[in-house]
Amino acid sequence: MITVQIAGYLTEFTGGRAEINLDGTPATVGEALGGLWSAHVGLRDRVLTEQGAVRPHVNIFVNGEMVQRDQVLKTSLDGDSEICIMPAVSGGCVSKVQSSSFSLLPANRQPKG
Repeated sequence: MITVQIAGYLTEFTGGRAEINLDGTPATVGEALGGLWSAHVGLRDRVLTEQGAVRPHVNIFVNGEMVQRDQVLKTSLDGDSEICIMPAVSGGCVSKVQSSSFSLLPANRQPKG
């Protein structure tokens, strides 16, 4: 059985499901995802480009291993496998140096010290 893990905002296109089990024995990740697209049509356009390539902001892991974007759809599946589709996370945090000069507290409520 193929288990597909869906992360982040992509669950909006799977009816809120973060884990989907696929029937059959697809030979490649591309074939497995083809079955996923049949059940969850809107998901395809968020994961693949119009040319059928994996979008730059999406990572796909196969059995816990990240596979290069241009190779992942051709990756072979042997028996039970897990595919994880994860949108890239961006953003950052404020470093300690920056945080000393940045505060959400008004100037008159700054901590002493």
